[in-house]
Amino acid sequence: MFRNQYDTDVTVWSPQGRLHQVEYAMEAVNQGTVCLGLRSSTHVVIAALKRSPNELASYQKKIQKIDNHMGIGMSGLTADGRSLVKYMRTEALNHKYVYGTPMQAGRIVVDLADMHQRCTQTYVRRPYGVGLLVAAYDQTGPHLYVTEPSGNYFEYYAMAIGSRSQTSRTYLEKEFEGFPECSVDDLIKHGLKALAASLSGDVELDSQSASIAVVGKDYAFRVIEGSDLQVYLDQIEVDADADAGDADMVLETPEA
Repeated sequence: MFRNQYDTDVTVWSPQGRLHQVEYAMEAVNQGTVCLGLRSSTHVVIAALKRSPNELASYQKKIQKIDNHMGIGMSGLTADGRSLVKYMRTEALNHKYVYGTPMQAGRIVVDLADMHQRCTQTYVRRPYGVGLLVAAYDQTGPHLYVTEPSGNYFEYYAMAIGSRSQTSRTYLEKEFEGFPECSVDDLIKHGLKALAASLSGDVELDSQSASIAVVGKDYAFRVIEGSDLQVYLDQIEVDADADAGDADMVLETPEA
């Protein structure tokens, strides 16, 4: 990325009214592996691609549990993400200890966004180079939030962040109107299909590189990986084969 005299500090404005250090942090999110979320009227699903530096290493964890009713998926610098996860867990635990009830997702997301914003207004710390998808089910229903290094946050029906996430967002935009009525299994399948859409043509989604998490009504936050995830991948493959078979069975119109 082009370097100039206005990107030496996060508090320096450019003549165009831009904070380059904040934009660089947002670019770190765009360079991370894909993470996406989608919600129905009762549940929220997060799906993420896990990255391994080489064949001898394990995969990085992209999904973290905050509380029984809340969890996050991250894209960007996972080290920054772990720092924010620790803060969110502490806040959720303190709230439960003081008030005896789970912390509402909207409240903790606002606090998280304020943490991001403070790093854009002081030279003491650099911005966090990570974007978070916050999935929760609280007293007000299911929620899916996205936080940005700039301090902005938004609530979505479905969203994808990270590298090559545009193809995943295209899939979600086509299908999101049917999400409210989806069952948990169907919602997970949609998440995996959207995740697979972000992969290059010669790469297939497998149970080692993908991770799914679900939270919802009477359903505590749970991460699905490995053999449990392979069941859903097999179902998607069977459904795809069945659709292909139906497409091949085209009756020719008899000539008059």
